[in-house]
Amino acid sequence: MKPAKVSVAVLSWNGRHHLETCLAALARQNDPGVPWEILVLDNGSTDGTAEWLRDPPPGLASLRLIESPVNLGFCAGNNRLVAEAAGDAVAFLNNDTRPRPDWLAGLVAALSAAPDDVAAVSGQIVDWAGERLDFARGAMTFDGHAFQIDYRRPLDRAAIPTEGEELLFACGGNLLIRKSSFLAAGGFDEAYFAYLEDVDLGWRLWSGGERVTFAPGAIVHHRSSATSDLLGLFNRGFLFERNAFLTAYKNYEAGTWERLMPAILLAFLSRTQSMLVENNPGGSAFAIDPYAGWIANTAPGKRGPNGDSGAAPTAPALPPREPWTPAGILRRLRRHGFRESLRRILVKIAGRLGADPMRDAEARAPRVTDERTIAQFRTVAYLLGHLDDAAAKRNAIQARRKRSDREIFARFPLYLVPTYPGDADLFASEGFRSWLPEELPIVRAMLADVMEVG
Repeated sequence: MKPAKVSVAVLSWNGRHHLETCLAALARQNDPGVPWEILVLDNGSTDGTAEWLRDPPPGLASLRLIESPVNLGFCAGNNRLVAEAAGDAVAFLNNDTRPRPDWLAGLVAALSAAPDDVAAVSGQIVDWAGERLDFARGAMTFDGHAFQIDYRRPLDRAAIPTEGEELLFACGGNLLIRKSSFLAAGGFDEAYFAYLEDVDLGWRLWSGGERVTFAPGAIVHHRSSATSDLLGLFNRGFLFERNAFLTAYKNYEAGTWERLMPAILLAFLSRTQSMLVENNPGGSAFAIDPYAGWIANTAPGKRGPNGDSGAAPTAPALPPREPWTPAGILRRLRRHGFRESLRRILVKIAGRLGADPMRDAEARAPRVTDERTIAQFRTVAYLLGHLDDAAAKRNAIQARRKRSDREIFARFPLYLVPTYPGDADLFASEGFRSWLPEELPIVRAMLADVMEVG
């Protein structure tokens, strides 16, 4: 069914320099064949975006500015735009994009021609130069993470879905969705703030009996990560881990969730343990088995006068020393962080100047300094503190289910891709594989198989 009116929703946080390009491209759009408007939410910016947009640029008379004094996040911000939208269909567009002149017309045509059970159509996203793929289709992993298939591949080597081909989810930066379907599914989960909210929404649309399809001609150029980089790498890591777990917990149907939960939790624990050991000073101490010769006379050999082992247990191995080369210094910074690296340098200098060196036990005591590791523990804290809220959302999603996960994943198999520290060894182990339900379609792949690496 053809929408009566379309609202283009653009969220911006300190992105005026991106908006200038994006809005200029919107002003050059071809007639989509339906009335349309532009809504821009200034998401607590401090770069003068709101002041600039109070007098819309030429060619954008239909633009409406909505302001928030604080950053609501991608999810809550876009939910607010939907609430303000006059259209019965909403096109979500990232502010750091440049839509081609026939972008909106392509989305409208695709949704108009689609069967009534199609809730949303997803456009194609390419890099700024139009040479590499950003998004055409995505895949979800068994634990709620997701990939943009063929991300950064040259377009002549990327697999682009055909017109009307089904997708598990549409990319939140380029899609057109019926407003009624969006609201009925619950919109974007505002607890996510950002990331994986589109995967979560797509799964809810499918389980609720609707579908998502592809519109290859609705193309936008994207400055990849231009806005998300403002959040910081490790803060994004927290969002990825937390939101992936919530996506899996809320959406897997009864029976499947209980069988997959052990594997999901084991993967999370393995990643956290690997980060503790590999990325933190003295981290090898976290892997010690105290009963393997460390305490209670468990070491073989001659006993001391007090009944203890005569030989001291071997101290935990320290990570190999990095050479003092530019590459080695960079690896030190990545492993320990700036503060810990600086502290180590000062201790080394003090020792050479004759100051009292740190005792060996103190030097070897483990310290959690790695921001990525800390993000893992923040994820645990969040999940434990929001169990009831997540359970209520799960109950609501399952109550409106009309399509089984078995039917969904027959179309879109889940992926098993070693991505995080510890994944490769864990996923290769027979013990882990035995925790995965045999009847669940799973594609085993390496990172280079699903996206351009390097």
